This record gives sequence, structure tokens and C-alpha cells, in this order.
Amino acid sequence: MVAQLQYINHKIQVKPENEVLTFTFDQLLLQRGGRLGPVTLAYETWGELNATGDNAILITHALTGSSHAHDVEDPENPKVAWWNPLIGPGKYFDTSRFFVICSNIIGGCSGSTGPSSINPLTGRPYGMRFPVITIRDMVRAQRKLIEHLGVRRLAMVVGGSIGGQQALEWAVHYPHLVDKVIVMAASAAVSAQAIAFNEVARQSIMADPAWLCGDYLPGQGPTTGLSIARMLAMITYQSEESMEMRFARNSVQREVVTAPTFSPELGGRFDVENYLYYQGDRLAQRFDANSYLYVSRAMDLYDVSEDYLSLDEALRRIRSQILFVGIRSDFLFPASQVRWLAEKIQAVGGNAQYAELDSPHGHDAFLKEWSKIVDTLQEF
Repeated sequence: MVAQLQYINHKIQVKPENEVLTFTFDQLLLQRGGRLGPVTLAYETWGELNATGDNAILITHALTGSSHAHDVEDPENPKVAWWNPLIGPGKYFDTSRFFVICSNIIGGCSGSTGPSSINPLTGRPYGMRFPVITIRDMVRAQRKLIEHLGVRRLAMVVGGSIGGQQALEWAVHYPHLVDKVIVMAASAAVSAQAIAFNEVARQSIMADPAWLCGDYLPGQGPTTGLSIARMLAMITYQSEESMEMRFARNSVQREVVTAPTFSPELGGRFDVENYLYYQGDRLAQRFDANSYLYVSRAMDLYDVSEDYLSLDEALRRIRSQILFVGIRSDFLFPASQVRWLAEKIQAVGGNAQYAELDSPHGHDAFLKEWSKIVDTLQEF
């Protein structure tokens, strides 16, 4: 692999491209009480930190994402890294100018401390003994990481969906540390409808006999329940418009995927059903079911005004230039809610802008509409 030089705590280290690194610290005091420790964050970086430590961009990932936002060996392929087309030399997140960081969130299962990690008190995986975590806890852990990397000030924090919630929390919780913030497909708090969908997904996991109250062994977890949870989530990430464009009422067009329940087809199979089975199976192979419970709940619990006297008080803390990007067809975080928040920040004196992606692809547009995303962000 090609090696890159990066400055960490003013010392030069050689890091192979695409290597996932880890940073461990003693403990994290949690927003809802208690503490977690030790805490490990998995992360990746691209580009070099400058001598003044102020050219860093923090990218925050979505619900089932990881630190692998960019792949140096296959830089144009969005299937190998979730924001690949946006990151790299000469791209919007230009790694020839900026030190780009992406870390896996706490509660996740891609190298960071989460329910599948070993509890030092018992020597066994935490399972459901893992504490409740919040978006603010994720951001506080990221703050420790950037300090470890020698970052004195962030040029930008950017993310979509639950990553957008993290970006917003950075703007409110650490207002003097961030120059610019981009919040994509996220708002001040999710709606009752979004909470309802997430709860049905969680219940499908917990209803699987293999869940065992969260004490399943690695590789023996509730794959049926997790697959169905993912199927439901994928419906909320699409729009009716995009599903009609992509699937309509067509019979299965691709290799047939086994249903998570091994159920009969009852007169044939629609292409959209096969797509959902495929997406459910893929997630069940790579993601931890307990992490899905905790991270989706963190999304539900997030309210940017929590621990402040009012929403206005929370939003007045923002000092960053902040861009909100809504998606015309987003079912999960409707564009109207994203626009409303931008206007609310403007009303309390903040420097906020709103832009809208005219896309039929629903919530998932922030992971698909590369040229439209770049056009929108370049104006910012």
C-alpha cells in the first residue's frame, strides 16, 4: 500500500492508506448518567494535518456506517466506501488541502466500543449491559479523538442522517471549535413517525429467539430479526417515487435471495421484495444486532435542546457558518423540517443557510446524488 505522512501531536508517523486505526482513552462520562470506560474509537484519516492544526474536516457517518468513508485504492467506487466520490485530491473534501477524519461512533461495531465489546468487569461482551448512549456522547468521544490527533480547530464537520445530528451537536456543544458545519438530511429531533419505525425495527430484533436478551454468541445472533429491521429501514430510506422508478410491480429481475424467514413465495416474487431480502441479508452479515438497538435509539433520543432552557437557547450557541441540506423526497427527515431549523437559527441571529437536493431518491440521496451534492456544497 502507498503510505502517507500525517502529523499527530506534532510527530510524523507513517500510516498505510486505508488502515483503520484505533484510539483508546480511560473513560467517558455519559449524558444520561454513568460512565463508560475504557473507550476505543476506530478511525481513518486522509491527507495531512497542517502545522497550526486547523485544516481538519470531521466526517460523521450514518446509522450502520463505519469509518471507511474513502478508499484510496478504489477512489471512485461508492460501494467500497460510503462517501468515496466526495473525498480525495481535488474533490470537494480535498485531501491535498485538508486532513479528513472519519471515526466509527461509540455504540457501533466496526472497531469502536459498543455492545459487542468486552466488558472489563465481567470479561464477557456487554450485550444489553452496555449503557444508553446519546448523540452528545458520540460527539464528546470524537472531541477526545481530534485532540489526540493534534487538531486545534475543525475547518468543518459534516454528516448526513444520524451523522447530521452529530454535526449539529458539534455546532451547539463546541461552538468555538468549528468554522463550518454541514447538516444533511437531519433536523433538531426526529418525528414521532420516525421513532415508530425505529421501534418496530428494534422489536423485530428482540422478537427473534436467537437474540437471547442480547446475550447471543458472536456469529449466532438474531439474523432474522436484524434482516427484517433492515428491510423496514430501507423502506424509510427510499421514496414512493424512487421505488416506482426502480422496481414498479416487476417480477424478480436478479438472482433470487432467500427470505429471512425462509417463507414460501405465495404465488411468485416481486423485484422489490427480493431487493429488501438482499439488503437485510447484507446487513445481518456485517452488523451487530445490539449495536443496531443502541444506535437507532440514540437517533430517537436526540433533541438538540436537551439540557438547555429552550431550543432558542441551544441554537444561539452556534457560532459556525452552518448549511442545512434537505432532500425533496425524504420521508424520514422531511425537507420542511430541515428548512424550518435553518430558518430558526437565522431568527436567533445565526449564520445559517438552507439548500435542497431535488432528488427522487428519498433519504438515501445523500449517499447517491454525487454531482448534485457537490453542486450544492460548492455554493456553501
